[in-house]
Amino acid sequence: MILQQTIEQILARGDKAFIPYIMAGDGGLETLKPTILKLQQLGVSAIEIGIPFTDPVADGPTIEKAGERALAHGVTLRNVLAELSRFADDISVPLVAMTYLNPILAYGIEAFARDAYAAGIRGLIVPDMPLEESALLHPALKTHGIALVQLVSLTSPLERVKKLAAASEGFIYAVTVNGTTGIRAEFAENLQAHFKVLKQHSAVPILAGFGISTPEHVKNFSAIADGVIVGSQIVAALEQQDWTTIESLVHASKKVTVL
Repeated sequence: MILQQTIEQILARGDKAFIPYIMAGDGGLETLKPTILKLQQLGVSAIEIGIPFTDPVADGPTIEKAGERALAHGVTLRNVLAELSRFADDISVPLVAMTYLNPILAYGIEAFARDAYAAGIRGLIVPDMPLEESALLHPALKTHGIALVQLVSLTSPLERVKKLAAASEGFIYAVTVNGTTGIRAEFAENLQAHFKVLKQHSAVPILAGFGISTPEHVKNFSAIADGVIVGSQIVAALEQQDWTTIESLVHASKKVTVL
């Protein structure tokens, strides 16, 4: 699939993947196009598009508030896909949608997969959908070439890790903290061993996410994983239009020394 191929091409040239998370419609839906175009101009590998939802169980305070601002602008899954489709020809990086199961079911699974692909979506993350329920979405996503990304938590037992690794498409989303998204100052000490186990059982790239918020974090996690996803820090910087911080995070993923 396109998402996995894109990440593997980045790894082949000696860089690591960098995926920023943005909340669609934070600041109004009209901000979506200029934000995506600026991020891809900075050299990001893909862009994770968060869909605002009223019960975002995986989101910490920063992203939750961004979702509330987007909802106040009337942003929905349907009008996000419609907006993306208007400038899909200008998007050169894969988009990865992060949404919850209920909006997809309300949209209609087949219609969602069709419209999402037309909008440039090449990967999907559904944090409230357990692996055992993924067959609900997988056939429609596979038909339209959309990878279904699985999240692996720090507390997943080895047998669970093996199942998630075997099922994940595009990449594995390796959650680096226990809890919701949000900026962290410290991480657990045994993460290098955790990522070694993931690599032993995965045929797709492994990207670290949750809590990563500084260039040092980006370099440290890129050294033990195939790349990183940065959410809350990107969302906070976008609210302030602080592109200097965003640029420093993206550049930290280039030519990382592998441990």
